Order: sequence, then structure tokens, then C-alpha cells
Amino acid sequence: MSFRFEVLATDPTGARLGRLTTPHGVIETPAFMPVGTAATVKGQTQRDLEELDAQIILANTYHLYLRPGHELIRGMGGLHKFMSWPRPILTDSGGFQVFSLSALRKVADAGVTFRSHLDGSEHFLSPEKSLEIQIALGADIIMVLDECIEAPSEESRAREAARRTLDWARRSRDYFAGHSDAAQQMLFGIVQGGTHASLRRANAEALVDLNFPGYAIGGLAVGESHAVTCEMTQAAASCLPADRPRYLMGVGKPEQILDYVALGVDMMDCVLPTRSARHGCLFTSQGRLLIRNAKYASDPRPIDESCACDVCRRYSRAYLRHLYAAGEFLAVILNTHHNLYFYLDLMRQIRKAIEFGDLESFRSNLQARLG
Repeated sequence: MSFRFEVLATDPTGARLGRLTTPHGVIETPAFMPVGTAATVKGQTQRDLEELDAQIILANTYHLYLRPGHELIRGMGGLHKFMSWPRPILTDSGGFQVFSLSALRKVADAGVTFRSHLDGSEHFLSPEKSLEIQIALGADIIMVLDECIEAPSEESRAREAARRTLDWARRSRDYFAGHSDAAQQMLFGIVQGGTHASLRRANAEALVDLNFPGYAIGGLAVGESHAVTCEMTQAAASCLPADRPRYLMGVGKPEQILDYVALGVDMMDCVLPTRSARHGCLFTSQGRLLIRNAKYASDPRPIDESCACDVCRRYSRAYLRHLYAAGEFLAVILNTHHNLYFYLDLMRQIRKAIEFGDLESFRSNLQARLG
């Protein structure tokens, strides 16, 4: 089965209820993608993720290229077989990771020369090389290489990065046309432009002219305020075609997700639920809970009395606090399971609210509770 994106309903806010069909299954949108950087979502087995009903996960080109290598994964039958995950996968191009290396990389129009954070070895990542790796990995949705920049950045710096990103998008599209099968993989362009709305709109319009089947909005949630993130997202999304999926990269906090959805975003990802779990920060319907706090040492209640996840149905705050204080592996496993359930259940509730045209009321109530 090849790709198809359908908008099933539109809320008065502008939020979209959709369905993205891929060769490895259907993704109901708006969707949150758990991050499995190195072909694993930390603290969870693939069976756990299936039971949580994660419809798609994200893996990372940079990390899998360095270890174990894309050719090894190709030889194992591709990423789905290698990690025994039957559902859709999206791979990030590696751009964000490379550009976060700072002193270890050098950017030019041809591509990026960088040194591995693992052993210091030198590598060159071009738009074509990123696509070669992602094609070998066999992810359902793959991304063009883009240039990520720090925030805030001067307009001249953002303009140059947006120009280079657009050129790389053209090269990626051309390489994809000659080396991959559009029935098996879907290539997304990425909108850049820093925190400058005019650059965001211009870059989005130029990408639309290249006719990608899907579009991502990148380079946000990197230090700018939430209000600016929303402003830039709106500027980009307003120029993107209504019949293509829109992916806002690297977001976000639960109370912020509603704002992005209302701007017409269909997909998003973030390490927050898994990373927070490892630090004992748990998401609940009443806000964040720091399980390490002494006040939970003899608390018999579940993490969240309104949560239906396996952790909340079985374990007390006191036990989870004990596990965390003792440094037990199980603490990370259980905390992660709960946080991912919270995020994925939030998306289910969001989709239901859009279906009934009631997202604004749902957003107001949730943001009031989460504060």
C-alpha cells in the first residue's frame, strides 16, 4: 500500500483531523511520534510501544549512520526488520545533530564536514549522502537535509541558512527521484527561516514549488519563546498546501501541543516524555509531578488517578519514588511508560475534540489545569 493523506475534518480553530496511510500502516493525525534515536525508544520494548498504540516512531540518520551503519541495517532487511518494528518509521536527516556539534563541523554549500562524537573520525554529510543513508534504512517518511541555526539569529544568518536549505531540498528531491521508490518512501521538505516570519513564508512558498508530498517546519523550539514558535509556525503553515501533511519538528510540552495543533500541525515529535521520565518528572492531568520528592515516600495513590495506563493501575507513588531513589532500572521503565501513555492519550483526546469541533474548549480546560 502506498501513501495517501486525507483531511477528515477541520475544527473552527484550524486544527485538522487526518489519516496518513503508509506501507507499514495508518497514522491518525494529529500524531505524536515517540523518539527512538538509535532504533530504540529508551526504556520501552517494541511490544510496549505497540500496547501503547504508538502508530509511528522516529529514528535518527546521524546516529544510525555512525553506529551500527546504514549498510549493515540494509543487509539486515532495513530498519523495520532490524529493530522488529512493524509500524511506520520517520527518520530525521541528521541535520539537527550535525549542527549541534558546533566546533566539530564545517558547513558549506556542498554539505557538512563533521567529526563523530563517538571517536572523532571525520565524515561528510551532503543532501545526497543523507538520502542515501535514509533510503538504505528504509523508513516510511524521510527528510531532506537542512541547515539548523541557533536562536536568536540575525536575519542575514537566517536568510543564508534558508537559501542553503532550499538548495539542499532541490538536490534531495532530485536524488530521491533517481534512487528511491515514491510508493515505498515519502520525502518531506523542511521550512527554515529562523525567527523571521517573512523568511519563513518565502521559504515555505519556494518549497511548495518543489512539490514535496509532505512538509516539515524545522529550526524551532531551540530557545525562542513559545509565542515566537507559534508565530513562526503560523507563518510557515499558512503557505503550505492543505492536502499535504505538516510536521512541526522537536515539540513540545503537553500544554503547548494544543496551540500547534490549532495552527494546522499534523505531526510532531519530542524527547520530553522519555527524557523527563529518566529524571523522575511525570506528566499528569493536573500538571508535572516530581516523583523524587520526599512527600511521595508514603503516598499510596497512583501517579494520576484519572490515568488508565498500566503503571497507574498497578503501582503507587510510594513504590515509584522508592525505585527512583534506589536507582533501579525499573524506575525508568515505568516512568517512561506512563509519560508516553500520557502523550499518546492526549493526542487521542485532541483528535476526538477536533472530530466534534470542540478543540478550543478542550484547549482552554487543559491549559488551565496544566498551568
